[in-house]
Amino acid sequence: MHFTYCPHCGTKLVGHEIGDEGIIPFCESCNVPLWDMFTTCIIAAVVNEYNEVALLRQNYVSQTKYVCVAGIMKLGESAEETAIREIKEEIGQDVETLEFIRSYPYEKKEMLMLGFKATVKKKDFTLSKEVDSVEWFPFEEALSHIREGGIAWQLVKTVMEGQ
Repeated sequence: MHFTYCPHCGTKLVGHEIGDEGIIPFCESCNVPLWDMFTTCIIAAVVNEYNEVALLRQNYVSQTKYVCVAGIMKLGESAEETAIREIKEEIGQDVETLEFIRSYPYEKKEMLMLGFKATVKKKDFTLSKEVDSVEWFPFEEALSHIREGGIAWQLVKTVMEGQ
């Protein structure tokens, strides 16, 4: 999010040079710089003991490709807590181990996605209302079901290469 007006007082912002940052939107009334903001999210490659990855279909995202579990961090929640909560909420799996893989900037949606590998013991799925379907895919088949080059594809590829 790029600020034009101060979210605290509503004053139109001016450009102000801030050290090495360059020209930053600045509120002269509140005397504060307002850097561009982004939403912080998690994305998780959920894998089981059989080297399968859980991929889900959300028709509002794509009707042809699968995605990984993902979700927005809530205030006061760590990235790890978010990943564990989202995996439980979206597909009903209990995380046994969680490993941070890397971060993925997603400029199109003004997001920073924190990528994890989540290991679970395979059990039946319980789906949230936002998930249309979910399947376990063997590693060797998984990438063909995800949009090539996308963040989910990059994450699953990295996880697979680490096995």
